[in-house]
Amino acid sequence: MPANPSIVNIKGNGSNSIKKLITVIVILLVLAVVLFSCFTIVKPGHTGVVITLGNVNEQNVLTEGFHFKIPFIQQIFLVDNRVQKAEADCSSASRDLQTVASTIAINYKVLNNSSASMYKNVGMDYEFKVITPAIQECVKAVTAKYTAEQLITLRQSVGDEMSELLKEKISTYGLEIQVFNIISFDFTAEYNAAIEAKQTAQQSALKAEQDLQRIKVEAEQTITQAQAEAEAYRLKSLEITPEILLMNYIEKWDGKLPAVASGEGGSMIIDISSMLEEINNGGPAAAYTPEANTNVPEDNAADEE
Repeated sequence: MPANPSIVNIKGNGSNSIKKLITVIVILLVLAVVLFSCFTIVKPGHTGVVITLGNVNEQNVLTEGFHFKIPFIQQIFLVDNRVQKAEADCSSASRDLQTVASTIAINYKVLNNSSASMYKNVGMDYEFKVITPAIQECVKAVTAKYTAEQLITLRQSVGDEMSELLKEKISTYGLEIQVFNIISFDFTAEYNAAIEAKQTAQQSALKAEQDLQRIKVEAEQTITQAQAEAEAYRLKSLEITPEILLMNYIEKWDGKLPAVASGEGGSMIIDISSMLEEINNGGPAAAYTPEANTNVPEDNAADEE
Protein backbone atom coordinates (compact mmCIF):
# COMPACT_ATOMS: atom_id res chain seq x y z
CA MET A 1 0.00 0.00 0.00
CA PRO A 2 1.56 3.34 -1.07
CA ALA A 3 2.39 5.86 1.70
CA ASN A 4 0.38 9.01 1.97
CA PRO A 5 2.82 11.92 1.24
CA SER A 6 0.57 14.52 2.91
CA ILE A 7 0.69 12.74 6.26
CA VAL A 8 4.48 12.53 6.15
CA ASN A 9 4.66 16.22 5.32
CA ILE A 10 2.54 17.15 8.30
CA LYS A 11 4.64 15.10 10.67
CA GLY A 12 7.82 16.65 9.32
CA ASN A 13 6.55 20.17 9.74
CA GLY A 14 5.38 19.51 13.32
CA SER A 15 8.76 18.15 14.48
CA ASN A 16 10.60 21.09 12.93
CA SER A 17 8.34 23.57 14.76
CA ILE A 18 9.00 21.88 18.10
CA LYS A 19 12.74 21.95 17.48
CA LYS A 20 12.61 25.63 16.65
CA LEU A 21 10.56 26.39 19.75
CA ILE A 22 13.00 24.51 21.95
CA THR A 23 15.89 26.30 20.37
CA VAL A 24 14.29 29.68 20.98
CA ILE A 25 13.60 28.82 24.61
CA VAL A 26 17.18 27.69 25.19
CA ILE A 27 18.54 30.84 23.62
CA LEU A 28 16.29 33.00 25.77
CA LEU A 29 17.37 31.14 28.89
CA VAL A 30 21.03 31.59 27.99
CA LEU A 31 20.48 35.28 27.34
CA ALA A 32 18.67 35.63 30.67
CA VAL A 33 21.50 33.92 32.53
CA VAL A 34 24.07 36.06 30.77
CA LEU A 35 22.05 39.17 31.45
CA PHE A 36 21.71 38.46 35.17
CA SER A 37 25.40 37.60 35.35
CA CYS A 38 26.37 41.02 34.04
CA PHE A 39 25.58 42.89 37.27
CA THR A 40 25.64 42.49 41.04
CA ILE A 41 24.19 44.32 44.04
CA VAL A 42 26.28 45.00 47.16
CA LYS A 43 24.13 45.05 50.30
CA PRO A 44 24.28 47.89 52.87
CA GLY A 45 27.12 47.52 55.37
CA HIS A 46 29.12 45.35 52.96
CA THR A 47 31.79 45.69 50.31
CA GLY A 48 32.37 43.54 47.23
CA VAL A 49 35.68 41.84 46.49
CA VAL A 50 36.16 41.37 42.72
CA ILE A 51 37.65 37.99 41.77
CA THR A 52 38.70 37.77 38.10
CA LEU A 53 39.55 34.22 37.04
CA GLY A 54 40.77 33.49 40.59
CA ASN A 55 42.79 36.71 40.89
CA VAL A 56 41.87 39.26 43.61
CA ASN A 57 42.41 42.91 42.79
CA GLU A 58 43.05 44.53 46.20
CA GLN A 59 42.62 48.02 44.74
CA ASN A 60 39.18 47.35 43.27
CA VAL A 61 36.64 47.06 46.11
CA LEU A 62 32.98 47.56 45.28
CA THR A 63 30.91 49.77 47.58
CA GLU A 64 27.19 49.49 48.35
CA GLY A 65 24.81 49.52 45.38
CA PHE A 66 24.52 48.29 41.78
CA HIS A 67 27.63 47.24 39.78
CA PHE A 68 28.40 45.57 36.42
CA LYS A 69 30.75 42.62 36.01
CA ILE A 70 31.99 40.30 33.28
CA PRO A 71 29.79 37.17 33.20
CA PHE A 72 31.49 33.84 33.97
CA ILE A 73 34.84 35.61 34.34
CA GLN A 74 34.38 37.81 37.40
CA GLN A 75 32.86 36.85 40.75
CA ILE A 76 31.89 39.18 43.59
CA PHE A 77 32.41 38.10 47.22
CA LEU A 78 30.64 40.17 49.86
CA VAL A 79 32.53 41.15 53.03
CA ASP A 80 30.63 42.30 56.14
CA ASN A 81 31.94 45.70 57.29
CA ARG A 82 29.44 46.22 60.09
CA VAL A 83 30.41 46.32 63.78
CA GLN A 84 30.82 42.82 65.16
CA LYS A 85 31.43 41.36 68.61
CA ALA A 86 34.15 38.98 69.77
CA GLU A 87 34.72 37.47 73.21
CA ALA A 88 37.78 35.68 74.53
CA ASP A 89 38.50 33.87 77.80
CA CYS A 90 42.05 34.43 79.02
CA SER A 91 44.21 32.94 81.75
CA SER A 92 47.25 34.89 82.92
CA ALA A 93 49.43 35.65 85.94
CA SER A 94 49.82 38.93 87.78
CA ARG A 95 53.11 40.48 88.87
CA ASP A 96 52.73 38.93 92.33
CA LEU A 97 52.15 35.51 90.67
CA GLN A 98 48.41 35.32 91.28
CA THR A 99 46.39 33.36 88.70
CA VAL A 100 43.92 35.63 86.92
CA ALA A 101 41.05 34.38 84.76
CA SER A 102 39.50 37.13 82.68
CA THR A 103 36.88 37.56 79.98
CA ILE A 104 37.39 40.22 77.31
CA ALA A 105 34.76 41.48 74.87
CA ILE A 106 35.44 43.83 71.96
CA ASN A 107 33.45 45.47 69.20
CA TYR A 108 35.34 45.70 65.93
CA LYS A 109 34.87 46.08 62.20
CA VAL A 110 36.70 45.33 58.95
CA LEU A 111 37.71 48.55 57.23
CA ASN A 112 36.16 48.99 53.77
CA ASN A 113 39.43 49.53 51.94
CA SER A 114 40.92 46.43 53.60
CA SER A 115 38.18 43.99 52.57
CA ALA A 116 40.06 42.59 49.56
CA SER A 117 43.31 42.27 51.49
CA MET A 118 41.51 40.51 54.37
CA TYR A 119 39.83 38.08 51.96
CA LYS A 120 43.04 37.34 50.11
CA ASN A 121 45.52 37.09 53.01
CA VAL A 122 43.44 35.90 55.99
CA GLY A 123 40.03 34.74 54.86
CA MET A 124 36.71 35.21 56.56
CA ASP A 125 37.56 33.34 59.77
CA TYR A 126 39.71 36.28 60.95
CA GLU A 127 38.16 36.22 64.42
CA PHE A 128 39.59 32.76 65.09
CA LYS A 129 42.89 33.39 63.29
CA VAL A 130 43.70 36.98 64.32
CA ILE A 131 41.46 38.53 66.98
CA THR A 132 41.23 35.84 69.67
CA PRO A 133 44.99 35.08 69.79
CA ALA A 134 45.79 38.81 69.83
CA ILE A 135 43.43 39.41 72.78
CA GLN A 136 44.96 36.58 74.79
CA GLU A 137 48.50 37.80 74.16
CA CYS A 138 47.67 41.41 75.09
CA VAL A 139 45.94 40.36 78.31
CA LYS A 140 48.92 38.26 79.39
CA ALA A 141 51.42 41.00 78.58
CA VAL A 142 49.58 43.75 80.47
CA THR A 143 48.47 41.61 83.43
CA ALA A 144 52.08 40.70 84.19
CA LYS A 145 52.84 44.40 84.86
CA TYR A 146 50.36 44.77 87.74
CA THR A 147 49.70 43.09 91.06
CA ALA A 148 46.37 41.40 91.67
CA GLU A 149 45.23 44.30 93.84
CA GLN A 150 46.20 46.85 91.18
CA LEU A 151 44.24 44.95 88.55
CA ILE A 152 41.14 45.67 90.63
CA THR A 153 41.87 49.23 91.73
CA LEU A 154 43.34 50.35 88.37
CA ARG A 155 40.91 48.47 86.16
CA GLN A 156 40.26 51.38 83.81
CA SER A 157 43.96 52.04 83.23
CA VAL A 158 44.61 48.34 82.69
CA GLY A 159 41.79 48.18 80.13
CA ASP A 160 43.08 51.21 78.25
CA GLU A 161 46.58 49.73 78.04
CA MET A 162 45.23 46.41 76.77
CA SER A 163 43.11 48.19 74.18
CA GLU A 164 46.03 50.22 72.83
CA LEU A 165 48.24 47.14 72.57
CA LEU A 166 45.48 45.19 70.81
CA LYS A 167 44.94 47.99 68.29
CA GLU A 168 48.62 47.90 67.38
CA LYS A 169 48.51 44.14 66.81
CA ILE A 170 45.41 43.87 64.61
CA SER A 171 45.39 47.21 62.78
CA THR A 172 47.83 45.81 60.18
CA TYR A 173 45.13 43.37 59.07
CA GLY A 174 42.61 46.15 58.41
CA LEU A 175 40.65 45.61 61.65
CA GLU A 176 39.50 48.54 63.77
CA ILE A 177 38.64 48.31 67.49
CA GLN A 178 35.49 50.25 68.37
CA VAL A 179 34.99 49.28 72.05
CA PHE A 180 37.16 47.30 74.49
CA ASN A 181 35.57 45.86 77.64
CA ILE A 182 36.93 43.81 80.52
CA ILE A 183 33.96 41.67 81.46
CA SER A 184 35.52 40.07 84.54
CA PHE A 185 38.69 39.52 86.57
CA ASP A 186 38.47 36.29 88.59
CA PHE A 187 41.02 35.13 91.17
CA THR A 188 41.52 31.93 93.13
CA ALA A 189 39.33 31.16 96.15
CA GLU A 190 42.34 31.49 98.48
CA TYR A 191 43.14 34.97 97.21
CA ASN A 192 39.51 36.07 97.49
CA ALA A 193 39.46 34.87 101.12
CA ALA A 194 42.67 36.79 101.85
CA ILE A 195 41.21 39.94 100.30
CA GLU A 196 38.04 39.60 102.39
CA ALA A 197 40.09 39.15 105.59
CA LYS A 198 42.17 42.20 104.74
CA GLN A 199 39.09 44.31 104.11
CA THR A 200 37.60 43.19 107.44
CA ALA A 201 40.80 44.12 109.28
CA GLN A 202 40.93 47.51 107.59
CA GLN A 203 37.30 48.22 108.49
CA SER A 204 37.95 47.25 112.13
CA ALA A 205 41.03 49.48 112.28
CA LEU A 206 39.08 52.34 110.74
CA LYS A 207 36.28 51.92 113.28
CA ALA A 208 38.80 51.89 116.16
CA GLU A 209 40.43 55.04 114.81
CA GLN A 210 37.07 56.75 114.52
CA ASP A 211 36.21 55.76 118.10
CA LEU A 212 39.55 57.15 119.29
CA GLN A 213 38.93 60.42 117.49
CA ARG A 214 35.47 60.62 119.01
CA ILE A 215 36.87 60.07 122.52
CA LYS A 216 39.50 62.76 121.95
CA VAL A 217 36.89 65.20 120.76
CA GLU A 218 34.64 64.49 123.75
CA ALA A 219 37.60 64.93 126.13
CA GLU A 220 38.54 68.22 124.49
CA GLN A 221 34.94 69.37 124.80
CA THR A 222 34.91 68.51 128.52
CA ILE A 223 38.20 70.35 129.09
CA THR A 224 36.98 73.35 127.16
CA GLN A 225 33.75 73.44 129.14
CA ALA A 226 35.61 73.21 132.47
CA GLN A 227 37.98 75.98 131.42
CA ALA A 228 35.05 78.15 130.41
CA GLU A 229 33.34 77.61 133.77
CA ALA A 230 36.55 78.37 135.69
CA GLU A 231 37.06 81.52 133.69
CA ALA A 232 33.47 82.54 134.38
CA TYR A 233 33.97 82.05 138.15
CA ARG A 234 37.21 84.04 137.99
CA LEU A 235 35.54 86.92 136.23
CA LYS A 236 32.69 86.88 138.72
CA SER A 237 35.16 87.00 141.65
CA LEU A 238 36.85 90.02 140.10
CA GLU A 239 33.51 91.78 139.89
CA ILE A 240 32.73 91.34 143.66
CA THR A 241 33.72 94.52 145.62
CA PRO A 242 32.88 95.74 149.17
CA GLU A 243 30.40 98.16 147.72
CA ILE A 244 28.61 95.31 145.88
CA LEU A 245 28.56 93.19 149.05
CA LEU A 246 27.16 96.15 151.05
CA MET A 247 24.54 96.77 148.40
CA ASN A 248 23.50 93.09 148.42
CA TYR A 249 23.32 93.19 152.25
CA ILE A 250 21.14 96.30 152.20
CA GLU A 251 18.85 94.81 149.58
CA LYS A 252 18.37 91.69 151.70
CA TRP A 253 18.10 93.47 155.14
CA ASP A 254 14.63 93.21 156.71
CA GLY A 255 15.00 96.49 158.65
CA LYS A 256 15.60 94.91 162.09
CA LEU A 257 18.76 95.61 164.13
CA PRO A 258 20.60 92.71 165.79
CA ALA A 259 19.64 92.06 169.43
CA VAL A 260 23.24 91.61 170.66
CA ALA A 261 26.52 93.16 169.45
CA SER A 262 30.06 92.39 170.61
CA GLY A 263 33.15 94.52 170.71
CA GLU A 264 36.51 93.86 169.15
CA GLY A 265 37.96 90.54 170.28
CA GLY A 266 34.66 89.59 171.94
CA SER A 267 35.69 91.40 175.21
CA MET A 268 32.44 93.38 175.38
CA ILE A 269 28.91 92.25 174.72
CA ILE A 270 26.22 94.86 174.36
CA ASP A 271 22.58 93.94 174.79
CA ILE A 272 21.08 96.34 172.32
CA SER A 273 17.49 95.44 173.23
CA SER A 274 18.14 96.29 176.92
CA MET A 275 19.78 99.55 175.94
CA LEU A 276 16.83 100.51 173.84
CA GLU A 277 14.48 99.64 176.68
CA GLU A 278 16.46 101.72 179.24
CA ILE A 279 16.65 104.62 176.81
CA ASN A 280 12.94 104.45 176.42
CA ASN A 281 12.60 104.42 180.25
CA GLY A 282 15.00 107.36 180.58
CA GLY A 283 17.88 105.41 182.23
CA PRO A 284 21.50 104.94 181.13
CA ALA A 285 22.44 102.05 178.94
CA ALA A 286 24.52 99.35 180.55
CA ALA A 287 27.23 97.37 178.92
CA TYR A 288 28.05 93.85 179.90
CA THR A 289 31.72 92.98 180.16
CA PRO A 290 32.59 89.32 180.57
CA GLU A 291 35.85 90.06 182.43
CA ALA A 292 34.09 92.27 184.97
CA ASN A 293 31.42 89.70 185.52
CA THR A 294 33.96 87.05 186.34
CA ASN A 295 35.72 89.27 188.93
CA VAL A 296 32.60 89.88 191.00
CA PRO A 297 32.61 86.55 192.76
CA GLU A 298 36.31 87.05 193.79
CA ASP A 299 35.43 90.45 195.49
CA ASN A 300 32.52 88.87 197.30
CA ALA A 301 34.78 86.15 198.59
CA ALA A 302 37.21 88.72 199.99
CA ASP A 303 34.42 90.54 201.83
CA GLU A 304 33.29 87.35 203.42
CA GLU A 305 36.78 86.65 204.68
